[in-house]
Amino acid sequence: MIGRLKGVIAAAGDGQALIDVQGVGYLVQAGSRTLARLAVGEAAEIFVETQMSESAIRLYGFVSGEERAWFARLQDAPGVGARIALAILDTLTTAQLMDAIALNDVAGISRAHGVGKKLAERIVTEFKGKPPPLGLFAANLGAAPGPTPVTAPAGARADAVSALVNLGYAPTDAARAVAQAARDMGEDAKESQLIRAALKALAPAN
Repeated sequence: MIGRLKGVIAAAGDGQALIDVQGVGYLVQAGSRTLARLAVGEAAEIFVETQMSESAIRLYGFVSGEERAWFARLQDAPGVGARIALAILDTLTTAQLMDAIALNDVAGISRAHGVGKKLAERIVTEFKGKPPPLGLFAANLGAAPGPTPVTAPAGARADAVSALVNLGYAPTDAARAVAQAARDMGEDAKESQLIRAALKALAPAN
């Protein structure tokens, strides 16, 4: 199974990229968000999810281990295959996806091509209250060259949720409060700011 490719982008376009790894060309399926980060002739590190069937072996590429992990996790939901999972991650960042799940934002997930309201509701139901998948490749192998794919705010959100859970709040309530705080305060909100805003939202009404 191929989990990572590090080489030079030989060609890119039409939902695919050709990566030259020491003279061997690997054809990788990718969304437009990933392809926009790749430049022909430049070095790149791609995190790969390999899927095999009786008729083919397909490689799906992402610029972060977190995206690759979510691609695999999304397909645990009934009715979500590789095409739909890729479309969702092409529409929402992993942080936006986690926020949409926590906030029951069915409309946000439905913006992805091929995702209707019922399927979006199924995705929210399947993953709400569950911890996000771990981008193990990103943690162990380091970040890809170029723009950092996993932003600091995503880490701040996760840390804020963890802090609230440690204070005794239910994971689902903590995730929802932090997600709303992140939307209200913007992508640059720090952990301490998110915690304060979430605690205010979780406080019993007088």
